[in-house]
Amino acid sequence: MKLLRIFLALVITILLCAKSYAHPPSVIKIQFDPATQILKAVIEHQVSNPKTHYIGKVDIGLNGKEVQTLTFTSQKDRASQLVEIKMNGVKSGDILSVEGYCNLSGKLVEEIKVS
Repeated sequence: MKLLRIFLALVITILLCAKSYAHPPSVIKIQFDPATQILKAVIEHQVSNPKTHYIGKVDIGLNGKEVQTLTFTSQKDRASQLVEIKMNGVKSGDILSVEGYCNLSGKLVEEIKVS
């Protein structure tokens, strides 16, 4: 019985430590080109292994409504995930948002007003 308690304590400790390495993106840099209607976002997310810890989902919003969801199974590199999509019909004054989700834990959202 004592051995079982030690084993369970060890498993719980390992799981808690693994979660502590999970973190949300640190910064999202958004650019929108009105001429081409292309949205570019760099989602900064420092990881040691972009195949196991990465930006797994990105939601794109327009004026408070989700218009597109992108999913990923790995990150571009250890520093960031790049998103580039065509957004038809965006005009001056619209609000674009990008919400990046870590596949392990956490999210960050940023937005810009189109000028």
